[in-house]
Amino acid sequence: MVATETPKIEFGATAPPFALPGTDGRSWDLGDIRGVRGTLVMFICNHCPYVKTAIDRIVSDGKSLLDEGVGVVAICSNDAVHYPDDSFPNMVRFAEAHGFPFPYLHDEDQSVAQSYGAVCTPDFFGFNAKLELQYRGRLDAARMGAPPPDLRRDLLEAMRQIARSGQGPADQIPSIGCSIKWKAA
Repeated sequence: MVATETPKIEFGATAPPFALPGTDGRSWDLGDIRGVRGTLVMFICNHCPYVKTAIDRIVSDGKSLLDEGVGVVAICSNDAVHYPDDSFPNMVRFAEAHGFPFPYLHDEDQSVAQSYGAVCTPDFFGFNAKLELQYRGRLDAARMGAPPPDLRRDLLEAMRQIARSGQGPADQIPSIGCSIKWKAA
């Protein structure tokens, strides 16, 4: 496991388009995901210990944001040949086991992760209603530990601020996670 931090945010960068297959059997594109108050694009995977530790909070926050008019999607871009836990059939099982209320998409050729500049799992990209990047930070401070009951929900609060104002918080703490497992060139 190699821990990687996300780079600093480029406020205002436009969300790159995509069209990917989902674990629900349909194809999804950015227009399908886009929410009226903002859009959250998350790069996750099935095997990463950072994701496994946080998946219940990711699902809970995703459901809350969907209820508040924010579109939410999770994308797995890992090399499933060398990391079979991240294969599409295992993605289907993972989404079902955790009750994903949002689409879980397979980026087999890794082009979407590359277009977003994703570097780790989890990696969060929060966009306003105009699909302008406003958040590139962490889920919360728990990282791989058990979260205390009074844990500040960085991602959830940032996305709520974006939904209200169109602007993300000025101060953002990078996400940390396992590096995306890139295919050999």
